[in-house]
Amino acid sequence: MLVEHIILALVIILGLSLIAQPVSRWLRLPFASILVLLGYVSSELVIYAGYDTGIRADNFQSLIFFVFIPILVFESAYSIDKQTLKKNLVVILFLATIAMLLTCGIAAALLFYGIGHEAGFPWMAALITGAILAATDPVAVVDKLKEMKAPKRISVLLEGESLFNDATAIVLFSLFLSMATASGTITSELPASTDTLHKMVDVTVRFLVIFFGGALTGLVIGLVFGYIQKKIKQVLLTGVLSLLVAYGSFLLAEYFLVSGVMSTLLAALSFSALSQSDGKPADTTNRYLWDMLSHVANVSVFLLVGVVITLEMFEQRWLAMLIAIAAVLTARALSVYGVLACFSYFDSLKVSLAAQTVMVWGGLRGAVTLALALSLPTSLDYWWTIQSIAFGVVLFSLFVQAPTVSLLANKLSLREDA
Repeated sequence: MLVEHIILALVIILGLSLIAQPVSRWLRLPFASILVLLGYVSSELVIYAGYDTGIRADNFQSLIFFVFIPILVFESAYSIDKQTLKKNLVVILFLATIAMLLTCGIAAALLFYGIGHEAGFPWMAALITGAILAATDPVAVVDKLKEMKAPKRISVLLEGESLFNDATAIVLFSLFLSMATASGTITSELPASTDTLHKMVDVTVRFLVIFFGGALTGLVIGLVFGYIQKKIKQVLLTGVLSLLVAYGSFLLAEYFLVSGVMSTLLAALSFSALSQSDGKPADTTNRYLWDMLSHVANVSVFLLVGVVITLEMFEQRWLAMLIAIAAVLTARALSVYGVLACFSYFDSLKVSLAAQTVMVWGGLRGAVTLALALSLPTSLDYWWTIQSIAFGVVLFSLFVQAPTVSLLANKLSLREDA
């Protein structure tokens, strides 16, 4: 792609985002929903006019993983309230690990048996889909909850869960995807029990090495550059330093074959925590920088989804989408209610049933789910099915769950002590 085409694409993206804001308020729909609609309508008009957009399904893998995901992960970790996160860290980590793994496994099993097409949609396809759908993005819900002055803790739990489970889901997705692409053709038959045990142990060890190797890499980089940041007085240089930490931690971890996402996450947390360790507030200029970058990344992802959506997806994969929506809602309910039940005996950690219900319905799928779906290699026979399922689930989140979460919260009469 030529430089002028990149600049033109950026101008169009920013222009459409400006249009989407007032339209979103007028229609009382989430901002992301309007972006998807604008992306779809714009691409259809361009095609109708006889032009080729040049956008193909296999254009996005490098762009998503090496440009957008580091921005989304770093901004979320950099901006989150560290004190509130610390108070709820135990609950959040259980939600982001155990509940996420349960969601992935339950959703994968329901999808595999629900679709019931072992040749076209084998176990590996179901596991990849489960990992993609396990990542939550509660931005639209959190905004609604803040507007209606719902208990702050619900928003913190949703944001904190999303922050950590995005990283876990991406690590799991990358692991399953590497297994799928390495093996070429995935058989639908389950291996013998002893072979299954060995493979499960191997997958678990690889997951832990990738996960904690990335976390350690990011922690070291975040601490080193965090101390350097404390010696720098110029705002411009601290902004440049934060960009270096975000992308440097990601690329270094990928070079060592561990998780770039976990590396960026821990680098952002440690880097921002050190900048506030002497009691001064976080630099607002850096916040503005990362708010802007995150805005552009989110807008780009949702517009790209609108561009690549086709009517054929809904005509040919509508049943798989419905099965996936039911599977995700069921998996989300079982995992959240099940995990949070463990904390019901601890007064300082327990979450009320009303708050749990809002968290179940408010576990939307958004930018990260879309980014992973768009990054699927077209060499996999089932890539289009997985992408269609992901798009269907995200559209359900944006047009059904997000607009109704405030109604549910009002119906449940959530109080500040929830």
